[in-house]
Amino acid sequence: MLGKRIKELRKKKGLTQKDLALYLGVSDRAVGYYENEQRTPPPDILQKIADFFNVSVDYLLGRTDNPSEIKNFSKEISKNPIINQPQEWQPKLTEKDKKDIAKTLKEWMKDLTSAEGLAFFNGEPIDEETKEYLKDSFEMILKHARLMNKKKYTPKKYRK
Repeated sequence: MLGKRIKELRKKKGLTQKDLALYLGVSDRAVGYYENEQRTPPPDILQKIADFFNVSVDYLLGRTDNPSEIKNFSKEISKNPIINQPQEWQPKLTEKDKKDIAKTLKEWMKDLTSAEGLAFFNGEPIDEETKEYLKDSFEMILKHARLMNKKKYTPKKYRK
């Protein structure tokens, strides 16, 4: 129910998973996991989703079918600088950028799972779910860093 409602609300607003992920501060992959009900958002993210779509957490969780049984957060959300940014040039990742990120991510995950890496905590191996969370976090960090560098260092004459 939760995933279906998130997806329905996101599409109703005409947003992509990436748009919602940017607002929530998570990867677009995480939003996909939430929508496909492969993972449940932590309580703070769940509340952010409810506030963003101006619905209650109870509505998202399927405890009620009335999304309007909530406080009105729309004024607060409309003041959010991320939502109301003026349209300016935004860099995009090229295929080469994506390949470079995938290569770096693969190297980091290999290092992570090596005997000297972080694959063990207090002598216990890190489980697969934690590795996936780390991988998602690393990917988001790499993409964000690449985009920020492009935005900062691309000369104005090449911005389209």
